[in-house]
Amino acid sequence: MKELIQGAYDLHVHSAPDVLPRKLDDLEMGRRIAAAGMGGYCIKSHYFCTGERAELLRAVQPDCDFLGSLVLNSTVGGLNPAAVELAARSGAKLIWMPTCDSAYEREHIFGDSWPEKLPFWANIILELEQNQIQNPTIRLLEEGALRQEVLEILAIARSHDMAVATGHISHQETFALARAAKEMGLRKLIITHVNFPSTFYTLEEQQELLACGAFLEHCYTTYATGKVDFAVMLEQIRRADPERVFISSDLGQKKNVYPDEGILDFSKRLVENGFTPEAVHRMNREIPKYLAGR
Repeated sequence: MKELIQGAYDLHVHSAPDVLPRKLDDLEMGRRIAAAGMGGYCIKSHYFCTGERAELLRAVQPDCDFLGSLVLNSTVGGLNPAAVELAARSGAKLIWMPTCDSAYEREHIFGDSWPEKLPFWANIILELEQNQIQNPTIRLLEEGALRQEVLEILAIARSHDMAVATGHISHQETFALARAAKEMGLRKLIITHVNFPSTFYTLEEQQELLACGAFLEHCYTTYATGKVDFAVMLEQIRRADPERVFISSDLGQKKNVYPDEGILDFSKRLVENGFTPEAVHRMNREIPKYLAGR
């Protein structure tokens, strides 16, 4: 069944080197991509730009298309237009809105009832606080409107034909971002893992986001780790515009399977549930390639 992932691109991989524990480094991931017949993957770090890293890796291993990205957390200055512009010049293809430093995500994790097992990034936040190191939260809205920096970031992404992903921002922030992206003519807005617990969008909300021209990302880990029932995800994929839904792995964690294994399992499940191989190739290859500018 490996033909299902021939040429596929995974736009959501957490690989090493990183400050969080990872299952594999970029060199091993590149070898796995080539061995699986996939096309490439996007390196996601919550803390650093990976554009330069991807550029060097492509020279070392040309049979894997390494893609760089930037996540707008506090370590890069948060909503920092200059960081976005220079990431684009370094070759980065994807900009993520805040994840672990999103005020909304922090409130979700550190609210009234903490989860039994904190994500690794949450432990880093606690360690920084214990050492009195500032790591501020980030909001996209100010008095109900998108901050000027957000609009500047969208304009930079548009000028470089980069994709912008919503990360772990609130629903209110996401809808404001989607409307602004549509008005500005940004062609590549990604709604990050649309059924993750903190970023779960109903079918009706997903339709509204699709109407703004957004692309919906479904991740292997969300169902594989029990965060959503696969039947719920399957119904969402079936109800979405087939030209605007794609799959990623969101893998790289030590205890989970390898990213290429996750993409293959996801692709197989889709075929087993009635999707044609052509439809699966659109979700794991054609749309991700378009979003990556490939």
